[in-house]
Amino acid sequence: MDKILEALVGSSHSVPVKKAIVRKVVEAAEKEVTEEQCQALFALTTRLLLLGEDTFQKQVGFQVLEAYARYHRVEFEHFFCKDFVLGLLQQGYGPLDRKDPAVVDYIHSCLRLLISCPSVLEIFTIIQTEVLRMVCERPEPALCARLATMLSDFVQCIPREKAAILFCQQLVRTIGFFNCPASQERELREYVGQVTKVSTLLQNIWKAEPITLLPSLQEVFAIISSTDPAFEPSIALASLVQHIPLQMITVLIKSLTTDQNVKDSNMTQALCRMIDWLSWPLAHHVDTWVIALLTGLAAVQKFTILIDVTLLKIELVFNRLWYPIVRQGALAVLSHMLLSFQHSPEAFHLVVPQVVLLVRTLKSDGLPTSKAFLLHFTELIHCMMHQYSGFPDLYDSILEAVKDLPNPCEEKMKLVLNQSAWTSKSNSFALGLLRLSGKSETGKTGLVNLGNTCYMNSTIQTLFSATDFRRHVLSLHLNDSFANTLMKKLQLLFAFLTHTQRAAFAPRLFFEASRPPWFNAGSQQDCSEYLRFLLDRLHEEEKTIQALRSAESKVANGLGADTGAHTSTEGAVLPSVSPGAAASEGSDQTLIERMFGGKLSTGIRCMMCGAVSEKEEPFTDLSLAFCPSTTTSTFSPPQNQASSEEPRGPCQGSVNGGSEALETDPALRPAATPVASAHVGPASSEPPLSVPDLVNYFLAPEILDEENAYFCVPCGSLQRAERGMRVVAAPEYLIVTLLRFSYDAKCHVRRKILDNVTIPALMELPVHDPPLPKHASSSSSSPLRLDSPENSENLAKKLKPSRMDEDEDADERIEGGDGGEREVRGSLPARFVPYVLSSVVMHSGMSSESGHYYSYGRNLTGADGAQHHLANRLVLGEEPGNGVQPDGSPVDYSFPLGATCSKQEVGEGSGRDWLLFNDSRVTFTSFGSVQNVSSRFPKDTAYVLIYRKQDFTGESGGTGGVAANGMRPGCDPPLQKELMDAITKDNKLFLQEQELNARTQALQAASANCSFNPNGSDDNDPPGSCGPSGGGGGGGGGGFNTVSRLVF
Repeated sequence: MDKILEALVGSSHSVPVKKAIVRKVVEAAEKEVTEEQCQALFALTTRLLLLGEDTFQKQVGFQVLEAYARYHRVEFEHFFCKDFVLGLLQQGYGPLDRKDPAVVDYIHSCLRLLISCPSVLEIFTIIQTEVLRMVCERPEPALCARLATMLSDFVQCIPREKAAILFCQQLVRTIGFFNCPASQERELREYVGQVTKVSTLLQNIWKAEPITLLPSLQEVFAIISSTDPAFEPSIALASLVQHIPLQMITVLIKSLTTDQNVKDSNMTQALCRMIDWLSWPLAHHVDTWVIALLTGLAAVQKFTILIDVTLLKIELVFNRLWYPIVRQGALAVLSHMLLSFQHSPEAFHLVVPQVVLLVRTLKSDGLPTSKAFLLHFTELIHCMMHQYSGFPDLYDSILEAVKDLPNPCEEKMKLVLNQSAWTSKSNSFALGLLRLSGKSETGKTGLVNLGNTCYMNSTIQTLFSATDFRRHVLSLHLNDSFANTLMKKLQLLFAFLTHTQRAAFAPRLFFEASRPPWFNAGSQQDCSEYLRFLLDRLHEEEKTIQALRSAESKVANGLGADTGAHTSTEGAVLPSVSPGAAASEGSDQTLIERMFGGKLSTGIRCMMCGAVSEKEEPFTDLSLAFCPSTTTSTFSPPQNQASSEEPRGPCQGSVNGGSEALETDPALRPAATPVASAHVGPASSEPPLSVPDLVNYFLAPEILDEENAYFCVPCGSLQRAERGMRVVAAPEYLIVTLLRFSYDAKCHVRRKILDNVTIPALMELPVHDPPLPKHASSSSSSPLRLDSPENSENLAKKLKPSRMDEDEDADERIEGGDGGEREVRGSLPARFVPYVLSSVVMHSGMSSESGHYYSYGRNLTGADGAQHHLANRLVLGEEPGNGVQPDGSPVDYSFPLGATCSKQEVGEGSGRDWLLFNDSRVTFTSFGSVQNVSSRFPKDTAYVLIYRKQDFTGESGGTGGVAANGMRPGCDPPLQKELMDAITKDNKLFLQEQELNARTQALQAASANCSFNPNGSDDNDPPGSCGPSGGGGGGGGGGFNTVSRLVF
């Protein structure tokens, strides 16, 4: 029979004839056949299967073998024995090499025919050994795929126990040697299919024997972390990632990133190769593992690796976006890499040149998924341009390409950037590892206390919260000639507060430059006095520069200098600032005048002849004294005796006898002023004072009489007179200081007034138009004076009578004034300018020489647009007045006058609109906390408040609504190159510091783990402190017992 079959397949007969004869041979298998004939047929069919010249011969061989093996099972067992199988696997078959895939296919087919025979168990044992040897020889993908198919069908052939671990490791290494030289799509698909079969085999083994998983992953990391330049692992290893349980991701990444045996070079190489895996078309979860590893490295603060890998691979990741099959995973990795790389624009600028072309391609490719993908991609690009503004030459074409796509709001972009930073507290891998020193969830930067410098820190944070002022400072173009100016140092400090990666910045240079000469370093000082000094320094500095520039311009014009020379100034700070940032009120005004400057008109009317004298004075803050009848909570004994005035030295501030001294002492008021309310006792049942009450008291008229009588020039003698003040020019930012410190002449100490003052979110300031020059003597040409005890507004508080005296003199003023009251007050009614609260400085303590300052600030994200909207919500149906509604009932100044909207709508904001700045710590708070802090902590009282002027037209005095340096509304201006370079340098330094600290802690933790401590660790982390890292637990790094020294 075998001779007939052999002659038939080699004959020249037609295929139908051959098939008919073969059918007869197959049917004859049911008849009696000798063992010799069976063996001959088995040998012939084996030769046809392995060495057949064409497909027909191989098909004939398989059909005949299958038929005779089924009906002659014993004879087939004798033929297909373990020695025959061993010979095939070790020596091949005739000219056929043992590594030929046909050998594995033949064995696979025979196992199916022999599966029910007892002898197959011996063959399984042989195959278990041989397949392990075969994978150690690094077979080609085709042979590996055939082995995987056979082993998947016959799991009994897979090595067991320890051999199984070795088999998996060697199979992983074999995959690492795969290579696909094919360029045709059909060949590529075949290669991907082969790799998929092998990875599926590994998945099945891992599920059946879980002990093989971790050694296999160790082998994967050993392969991809190799630094051997002669070996480049195949990206086919990416096919294994989808089979690793995601539940293990946290444990595996923590073990990997905290293992001290893994060198940085190996980790860098491994991460780079994992990123290369994004090119593998059918691998799922590669992006998840890459992002997990990036996040894990950030958690242990290995920032050097992250920086190197990002700069090396960011362009490759971006290029993967062109291929739809791997686009989603590539975008996830690209987003994480760009959003977390926040210390420098370098990574983003590497991919910027390709953005426009990709956007155009996505718009026109017509794929159903491209539209949604484009939206996510443009959001990413907007976030990055927001983070690194100031490059119009790079971004203009991008903005044009995406102008018709949605633009995320600034709040969303800031939230995304804050959560994505390497130092973000939201890093889940940091839990249980090294404590991070990144920013809090607010995304804001604190200020390090340099030793009783809380007065400076709180002042800086309040100025930083003044959005328009901050943006104008950041928009100034200060060249090298202004490097040592205080404004340049303030600009640098604001830039760091905006863009630093540190949780808290140490303002040492600014402290040394801005500290008043009479302030002793390391001593507690008065924040109000520091604020006045700081603004005065900035103002005078800018005035000096203006004068110098003006003189240089005149000299240059006289000598016929180049007409192209710079002659204009922006805010009188530097001529190179764009004119769009200049004030509408005149270029000769300084930035301090435009932002904080207002004008007060003081008028004195003689009660005898009615002559009026008026004088205008600039101011940058209103120092508000407490009404004598309300200072009931002063922390001092009863004051029934007059106090003598404390002399003011030339270098003394308000702490040591400055502007607040004596101003709130009731004994300095006229003799008729009652002082019985200045005792220690329970407060009256009257409602607490509000800031508008104190402003009204500040502006209330007073009588000059007896020892304070006024010398009237027309009368030529001292006369009884009435003095009044009014605001004639409202500042953009109204600074209000509550004079809480009074001097007790009897005890020779300064006391603090602890009266609670209601802080309204919105209030209105009465402003009068400047009067026509009549009897007035103007002093408007005088330089800006921030505080003067002789001729400033503070003198008014020293001489004001009580409200009782004012009531007694009311009739006299009306009867004998001859219209003088109208002359002093002016004929035009006051207009009420709305202000919204921007920030508050709180003082905690019992005296000005001790205690602590902290501040609250609005978390404003737009160009005060929300505040303009709030101002527009004021209802005009109610006539604003001095605390009285039309029906005679008192007005609650916690709300805007006549407002019908809710508290949140009138300026209080949501629960995350307010921030608490307490030196290094910055936390979210609410407006309710600002208002109620004194009720919860009686020693904590509002001291300095800043209100932002609102305008019903949507612009604030010509400056608030103007975009500084052409920036779009709602965003801080782009930083100049030198500022960005300084921040980038410091951010890199910070990351290096964090990395060094993390390594030190990890080494200490590893050393501690080596010592025997039966009761656990005695060395716990220190409790919370005021440093940048704050409090909290978090132990050192180290391995996990559940993984048992897992070393990838």
